[in-house]
Amino acid sequence: YVLDPSRSHDVPQSHFADDVQGVMMVDRYSAYKKLARLAANILLAFCWAHVRRDFLDAGRALRELEGWALEWKERIGTLYHLNRLRLEQCDHKRPLAEQSYAFHRHHEAVQGQLQRMQEEATRTLAQNEEDAHGEGAARAPGADLSKSARTKQKKVLSSLLEHWSGLSVFVEHPEVPMDNNPGENSIRTPVTGRKNYYGSGSLWSAQFAAMLFAILQTLVLWGINPRHWLRCYLAACAENGARAPQAIDPFLPWAMDEARRAALSRPDP
Repeated sequence: YVLDPSRSHDVPQSHFADDVQGVMMVDRYSAYKKLARLAANILLAFCWAHVRRDFLDAGRALRELEGWALEWKERIGTLYHLNRLRLEQCDHKRPLAEQSYAFHRHHEAVQGQLQRMQEEATRTLAQNEEDAHGEGAARAPGADLSKSARTKQKKVLSSLLEHWSGLSVFVEHPEVPMDNNPGENSIRTPVTGRKNYYGSGSLWSAQFAAMLFAILQTLVLWGINPRHWLRCYLAACAENGARAPQAIDPFLPWAMDEARRAALSRPDP
């Protein structure tokens, strides 16, 4: 976790080395897009959960778009389902071309669903434009939508198609998830804290919180019980005269042996 006064692209850019390469699963915040433009080796994968929320928000905001929004919710749900079936057959140690017949069968189903969704979005946008100019008044559905509904519909679909390449990254990269929900969930506690106690009113305290969040979330990722680990670490500090223990390896998840990692994964006795 990084504490920084800015949310600009400089923050993630300074975090990564110049030669970093890979896929970043992100929302559609503009700083990530600028980062990808400046770092040619970074590919952005956009989040389908955010897209799904766009449609649901539109349906909640305007009753006349509710049916349309639920249809898109169903399409996105089908895409998730087809991708889950595909991943069940995926051997992540093998490249895409060497996957099994069962994988490729589901892979084609995912591609087909994406193509149908893209075509439907393009078709609806075109009809929206015609209806707005009175050229599609004899056609249904959509011709009877209010101006505000057409504007909302256009905004959601334009965003969908604008980010389409990033929303399709997971197809050729099965290791990439369709959404960034795990990342969003992992920052929920720090974000809630930021909005409630604002670093307990001091910069050093906020920086200390960011360090602790980084340490404790690392332990969680390694399957270690944070409370158990913290009690052991503080006990070692106390035994060393209220100083950090000289031997730090027993407290680093990647350096400790399997037996200690297993012991620390259990609740503190």
